[in-house]
Amino acid sequence: MLSQRHRVVLALGSAQTLAWGSTFYLPAILAGPMARDLGVSTGLVFGAFSGALVISALLGPRAGRRIDRFGGRGVLAASNLVFAAGLALLGAAPQPAVMVVGWLVLGIGMSMGLYESAFAALAQAYGRKARGAITGITLLAGLASTICWPVSAWLEAEIGWRGACFVWAAMQLVVGLPLNLLCLPRGATEAAAAAPDATVLAAAVPGTGPGAPAPAPAPAPVARSEPHPRLMLLLGFVFAITWFVSTAMAAHLPQLLQASGVTPVAAIAAAALVGPAQVAGRVLEFGVLQRFSPLLSARLATLGHPLAALGLISLGAPFAAGFALLHGAGNGILTIAKGTLPLAIFGPSGYGHRQGVLTVPARFAQAAAPFVFALLIERIGTGVLAVSAGLGLAALLCLLAIPASAITAGDED
Repeated sequence: MLSQRHRVVLALGSAQTLAWGSTFYLPAILAGPMARDLGVSTGLVFGAFSGALVISALLGPRAGRRIDRFGGRGVLAASNLVFAAGLALLGAAPQPAVMVVGWLVLGIGMSMGLYESAFAALAQAYGRKARGAITGITLLAGLASTICWPVSAWLEAEIGWRGACFVWAAMQLVVGLPLNLLCLPRGATEAAAAAPDATVLAAAVPGTGPGAPAPAPAPAPVARSEPHPRLMLLLGFVFAITWFVSTAMAAHLPQLLQASGVTPVAAIAAAALVGPAQVAGRVLEFGVLQRFSPLLSARLATLGHPLAALGLISLGAPFAAGFALLHGAGNGILTIAKGTLPLAIFGPSGYGHRQGVLTVPARFAQAAAPFVFALLIERIGTGVLAVSAGLGLAALLCLLAIPASAITAGDED
């Protein structure tokens, strides 16, 4: 029998797989057919998608604050309704303007229904013990592109891009909505939201809770001054850099590998290793790195891309697969760190709003990455790898500027 936590992870991870696959990963397959049918350039479709990411960034803090106040169950369930509406608008779009509106509606849904909201919901339910659950849902949802890209391509071939959008809209209502409603029971979520951290943790420890002997009075909290604004700035910079690099690589990796001397077929084959490498990195986090501080995990993960870039610059084409594996593994662990590191430093109180704030610069960087990186490739070619490696090292320096005591201090909350 699965425990309640395992059921939550399976349900929420499946819902996240659907959410990512039918929104964030949709343009890679449907942008071309969508543009041809509506008589516009694919650039306009991707521009509308970038607008959706901007909307997601602007509304993310508000969605996070609502999760802090009322729990994640309602916000995640509402996101399925918004996703379904946006996808239906795309499928029915008679002209480009309606298509743009459809993407902006999806941006509203992304502010409510992607990782940040799922992480906040888990922090509500499990407090500081949420790290394993966060890793679990990223393990499942890390396969979103692997699963949903072929499905979208098959649907487009069989019933057209409009039909594919309608099918994904129906999946949000028939699959995603029930999963989000059932995975976080209302009572458990509200109790976790209302209770202090110590109460939540005590409920998970045998021999505590109602009916147990009264515990000894907790020691008075030690007064201390926490540099929260500085830590928030450092984390915001780290997340913006890493999302910029990962999004740029997702958009341009095959082209970069070919420019490094890799054949087109080999470049696509090597790029396809990024997804499995991300999952492998998350398995490593789940099985080994979870024993250590999330700050250590994040520092190691930021080295993945700079080492990959150094190898490709030094060795060229023979290192193409190594580049994909190192970059993918680091990126996979960083996805988890974006949820676990703020939780470890600041604690679960106000976690949802804090995640929304931290995501704002990251979403803007993500929206700009494909265009900015394309300009850099035009100007300096494969020299762009030195730029991306430098950005990765800058993220590492920011993480090194966060003292290990920040995690200890957070545990005292």
